[in-house]
Amino acid sequence: MASVRSARTLRRKGFDGSILLVGDEALPPYNRPPLSKELLREGHPAELLAAEPAGWYERHHVELLTGVTVAQLEPDESRATLADGRSIRFEHCLLATGAAPRAVPVPGGQDALLLRTLEDAQHLRAAAVSAPPGAQVVVVGGGLIGVEVASGLAALGLEPTVVELGDSLWAGSLGALLSGWALERLREAGVTVRLGAAVTALGAGGAWIAEERIPGAFVVAGIGVRPRDELAAAAGLAVAGGVVVDADQRSSHPAVWAAGDVARLAGRAGEHWHAARDSGERAALSILGLPVAPPRAPWIFTEVAGVAVDIFGDAVAGDEERWMLDGGAIARMRDHRLVQLIVIGSGIPAEAARGLVEQGASEADLRRAVAEKCV
Repeated sequence: MASVRSARTLRRKGFDGSILLVGDEALPPYNRPPLSKELLREGHPAELLAAEPAGWYERHHVELLTGVTVAQLEPDESRATLADGRSIRFEHCLLATGAAPRAVPVPGGQDALLLRTLEDAQHLRAAAVSAPPGAQVVVVGGGLIGVEVASGLAALGLEPTVVELGDSLWAGSLGALLSGWALERLREAGVTVRLGAAVTALGAGGAWIAEERIPGAFVVAGIGVRPRDELAAAAGLAVAGGVVVDADQRSSHPAVWAAGDVARLAGRAGEHWHAARDSGERAALSILGLPVAPPRAPWIFTEVAGVAVDIFGDAVAGDEERWMLDGGAIARMRDHRLVQLIVIGSGIPAEAARGLVEQGASEADLRRAVAEKCV
């Protein structure tokens, strides 16, 4: 998403030079969010996931090299070398190498299904639809991917058990109120959640918590990702849990930008669809020397047992949280100012919610805005 959004923005802003996208997956850029949602539940055709229609690249003179790995990047030489030995010269380079899912670091952890690519999603759906109705399955991790996958598996008639190391869903990052609501919603959907539980082994029969076996026809793991920053590190770029970038997505080398899951702005990751889209567009503007607006408030979209949840902004433990909109939204406040707004079921328009966070709305402003937008 970061790469294709950057290419789109370059063309829209009048850039008429060559654009080459190189990626190690066999497909052109596609949207990843449906992999754990619509594709898992309903088996959507792969072409519906495409970031751009099949003919877009040719019409906009954007060259694609798919199924190819960049083996070496030499920024000072303005050169990239592919794994097959080909050499590519460039004036500007955007690193959008993304992230890779973490394996479960226990005996048998390598056998758990992971979810990152379309191929991963197809394997997961095949396992789900081939399992007998009512089969038990284990999902390791109660984060965004774990909750979404468990929700999808339950919708397919299976009985998932989510095993989460923390004492609340999403490792507490989204607050106690949302976690409590989600636990009840998942229970109603047929999902069992085990909090404060450490998986000690995985195997054909499921997962083990010490001596206790949690049965499962198969196991899915969603315990986070690691940035794919090896190429950047080998090239001598500044790396700290991802490629370090400034507010214009520039790396430590003047010819290299980074966007999407691999980039780290002010030490923070933005491993979500909107962040990839926004950072790719920002990088394109910076490459062209055009003004780049300040980064927007983060926006994460997820689902819990079929209910849409949009999270705008960031909060930390200790921020005050309260229900609003008759249970349709959660406001998280710091020093009487809004730092995060969680909208359940699309009760507040996205841009309005994002704007409230960006302006640091007071409680009075927030209640007035919510009343005006949602009557």
